[in-house]
Amino acid sequence: MINAAIVGLGWWGKTIVNAVQGKSEKIRFVHGVSFEPDSVRDYAKEKGFTLSTTLEAALAAPQVQVVWLATPHSTHRKLVEQVAAAGKPVFCEKPFALKYADALAMVDACKKAGVPVGVGQNKRFWPSMVELRRVVASGVLGRVLHIEGHYSNENSSNFFAPWRDLPSETPGAGMTGTGIHILDAFTNLTGPTAEVNAQFVSTREGHDPLDTISVLFKFANGVSGFLGAVRPSPIYWRVHVFGDKGSAEALGETEVVTRLSGGKTERKEFPKVDSLLAEIEHFADAVNGKAPYPITPDEIINTIGAFEAITTSIETGKPVRVKG
Repeated sequence: MINAAIVGLGWWGKTIVNAVQGKSEKIRFVHGVSFEPDSVRDYAKEKGFTLSTTLEAALAAPQVQVVWLATPHSTHRKLVEQVAAAGKPVFCEKPFALKYADALAMVDACKKAGVPVGVGQNKRFWPSMVELRRVVASGVLGRVLHIEGHYSNENSSNFFAPWRDLPSETPGAGMTGTGIHILDAFTNLTGPTAEVNAQFVSTREGHDPLDTISVLFKFANGVSGFLGAVRPSPIYWRVHVFGDKGSAEALGETEVVTRLSGGKTERKEFPKVDSLLAEIEHFADAVNGKAPYPITPDEIINTIGAFEAITTSIETGKPVRVKG
C-alpha cells in the first residue's frame, strides 16, 4: 500500500481522495495540504489523513511516499520541481503545464531525480478509449488519414473556485477543462502535433460564457485532424479515427462503433469503470515498478506543446507551429 500526500483540497482534490480512500488496495492518502485548513479539517478527519498548510511539511513526513498535485495550473511547475528535488514520485493534475517550456522543465526535473511522473488524464482510461486504441493498433483501419474529436461539458462553465475564473489560469477558451483531454487522445493515437489553426467564438462575456472552439490539426506523421468543443453544451464525447479501410469512433465512456470497407459495421458497448481510480492505481503500479505509467513523458510534453500552440493561435488568429 502506497502512502500519498495530496496538495490542494478543493473540489477536484476531494474528488481524487474520494475515489481512493477505502476503495483502493494499492494507494491511500495519509497527508493533505491546504492553504485554507479550517475549511477542510472535518473532511481530513473523516478521511483519516494528517493536515498541514505547506508542501514542505508533506515532504518531510516520513510516511509520505508520493505526492499528488491538485492545485491551480500556474503553480504546477514550481511544485513538481520541488517534489522531484525531494526524490519523491509526483502526479500532477491536468493541464500538466500551460507552456511547453514548463512541461519540458518539469519532466526533465523528474528524469534527473529518477522518479516517476504522471498526469491526470482520466479519459485515457475510459473503456471506449481503451478499445479505440486497440482497434487502431490492430491495423484493421488501414493507413490512418484523419482524426476528429469533440468534448463538450457544461460543467466546465461552473467555476468551482475563484481561481478558475482567471484568464491566466484558463487560457484557450476552456481548453484546460475539456479540450486538453482530446489533445491527450490525439497525441496517444496519432503522435505529436506539428501545426494548429484555432478559431474561438464567444457570444457572451462574463461567468456564463457561450463559447465554441474549433481547431484544425496537422500532425507530424501527415495525419490531419479537427477538434471541437462547445463550453455550455451538455456532456458529449467523440473521438473518431479514419483510415483508408475503415473508421472507428469512441462515443462517450463505453461505446465504440467500427465501420469497415464493404459496409460492415460493428457496435460495442462496454461496462463502465471508475476511470479516476484506474489512473491513480496505474500510477501506483508505476511507483512500485510494476509497469510504466501509460501516459509517457514524451506524450505529456507533446500534449502541452499542442495546447500552447492553440492558445497562441486563438490570440493571433493565425496558424501556429508546435514547439519541439
